[in-house]
Amino acid sequence: MTGAVRRTAAGRPAAVLAGLLALTVLLGLAAAPAEAAGYRYWSFWKWSGDAWVYQQQGPTTYVPPDGGVDGWRFADSPDGGRQAAKPGGAGDFAAACGATAAAAGRKRVAVVLDFGTTADSPPGALDAGQSPPAPRTACASVPSGATSAEVLAAVAPPLRYDSAGLLCAIAGYPRAGCGEPVAATSKSSDGGGPSVGLIAGAALVLLLGAGAVVQARRRRH
Repeated sequence: MTGAVRRTAAGRPAAVLAGLLALTVLLGLAAAPAEAAGYRYWSFWKWSGDAWVYQQQGPTTYVPPDGGVDGWRFADSPDGGRQAAKPGGAGDFAAACGATAAAAGRKRVAVVLDFGTTADSPPGALDAGQSPPAPRTACASVPSGATSAEVLAAVAPPLRYDSAGLLCAIAGYPRAGCGEPVAATSKSSDGGGPSVGLIAGAALVLLLGAGAVVQARRRRH
């Protein structure tokens, strides 16, 4: 009997402690805002088949073929390449370069420029009177061995690079800033994550369950 009393007395704090621990963890998960680092930058794409494909090579090393389409989009995007915002619209080579005659030793490359939305603008840009320009396309007629950086320089100057060679501005946009990190807050309570109330309710069930276990042990002994 003494041993049974010890098991019951020891079991109650253990069960309640487990429930309280679950409550603390669950409420902590609900209350803590999950954040993922994003960046404000020009992402680089190519048109392949009928879709935009994120470029695995940088513009200073990639050599687009004759008839290729390069795409650029300025936006706040998650780090990780393929998750970045894509250029709007299709990469229509014929529409961009149909009026540009082919020439020996040269190639034609269509370029799609999407300057993003006002929400993508760097801090202070709108106040300084610099809104995102309207999207546009261009056709570059360049030497056959030209890289995408050279293609871009031919149709959308001025370009701005930082000391590490990161492309910061196309056609002068934006005037300042280069690849700044942007904190991207996770979805709100109605955006897919469980609410605090739901998690608290689940934790309460755990606590009640722990109490029921204790009471059952007491009745058995």
